[in-house]
Amino acid sequence: MKEYSTNRHVRQRMVEFLGGASLEQATAVYLTRCDLVRYDRLDLKKPVELDYFLDNALDVGRSLWDRDGLLADLDIEYVNFDFPAEPYLDPARSFFLQEPVVAAVKEMLSGLGMEFLHLVSGRGHHFVWRVPWGSAAFARLGRLTEGFLTRLEGHKATIAGLEESVAADWYRAFTGLGLVMEYLALELKGAASGQCALPVELSAVATGPGARGREIVSIDITEYGDPLQTRMLRMPFSIYLKPWIKDIGLDRQTAGRIPTLIMIPEDHLEPPEMIRTMQSPHEAARLAERTTTSIPAAASAMEQLLDRYLRSDLRRFHAWFYNQHHQPHGNWPETYDRIPLDMLPGCVRRIILRPNDLLLVPANIQLLVRTLLALGWHPRHIAGLIRSRYERDHGWGTYWLTYDAADRADFYTRLFTAQFVTGKDDLVDYNCVSTQEKGLCPATENCSGLEDLNRSLLARRASGRLGSEPFNTVLVPPDQG
Repeated sequence: MKEYSTNRHVRQRMVEFLGGASLEQATAVYLTRCDLVRYDRLDLKKPVELDYFLDNALDVGRSLWDRDGLLADLDIEYVNFDFPAEPYLDPARSFFLQEPVVAAVKEMLSGLGMEFLHLVSGRGHHFVWRVPWGSAAFARLGRLTEGFLTRLEGHKATIAGLEESVAADWYRAFTGLGLVMEYLALELKGAASGQCALPVELSAVATGPGARGREIVSIDITEYGDPLQTRMLRMPFSIYLKPWIKDIGLDRQTAGRIPTLIMIPEDHLEPPEMIRTMQSPHEAARLAERTTTSIPAAASAMEQLLDRYLRSDLRRFHAWFYNQHHQPHGNWPETYDRIPLDMLPGCVRRIILRPNDLLLVPANIQLLVRTLLALGWHPRHIAGLIRSRYERDHGWGTYWLTYDAADRADFYTRLFTAQFVTGKDDLVDYNCVSTQEKGLCPATENCSGLEDLNRSLLARRASGRLGSEPFNTVLVPPDQG
């Protein structure tokens, strides 16, 4: 791998992906290792230090934060909750299962006239494009959040002793981009779900067991739930070390069966050739000689996507979501802390009582959001409750000094509520049996009662009574729908 990592064509393609004609002119703010436990400011390096990663045959990613504009990243990947090594051991199957979603992405983006860079990695696909700073699209993204955002303080990053902040206009635009990417993801879920053999989920939400365990195709837009400076993109032609860096429970024998993996541009390769190239440093280096990794500017297409979003039911939902505000810290004892735990099924109650780490798991957040919606809570106050658990002392350490508790709580609550409100989620898996199959209901807990909550939530949607009783927790009988 040392010979591969120092190949001049590989290096050129990485420089190209960083923006600018040279490392000194790179528009990426920083470089870092991929798949670390979490973002750490001490691990960041300047783009001119690229050779540190290459000389040591390390994986390398670039900041999502770019000096010349916003980078949009649509991440499609296969996820298996029971056998995490599955996509690495049988890549042909995992890529085949993603094809309906990938086809929907290409059709939708092409219909917008969107140019994008298509990358493939060990578990799936990335579609990347750029919204230049100073473009009309960038300005419009910022205006999307007017009336929504109340906190505009800059987020900071320290790179080799140099401290930089994300300016307020960039924070607004990045948040606006997250709203539009949520719209795109919901449309893709609707278009692809009927064609895909696996459940299509937004983020890594556990489902019931399939042919090879609990497996899904994820449209992962979770990077838009965290501060801009904390997220990164794996570099094309970087070696791919996720199976060994992430703790996915590999035994020595399984680890030995996983081949070398390299992130590459899709470059119109047929799946067998694509997989072969990803697994061969020699073939990947040859691809680096003839391909491109520049990230296309797509301001005009982004404006078309903005127009569609502004006409959508999702935009109307976002306006409703943000018409409420989190309760101030001083009000928590009289509001969020008084949630009647005795009304909650055991599988939900345990999430409230043990937020670290249950309230970091998307499927648990989805379960909590559905339950409180069924009891009449406004979704912004559900986010406020989640934030109140994030910001209390539950052994988080410095976690919420790095990430933003309020933004994270808003993002996941908004994402799961939007799917229900816009009709993309009819609660077919919101019941006791499905919850047990997902592994969210330990045998020691009483998980009865979800069926009544399911009926209540559907009745609320049918009668327009969502969010009508934020702290009173009232079940609505089906005949009142």
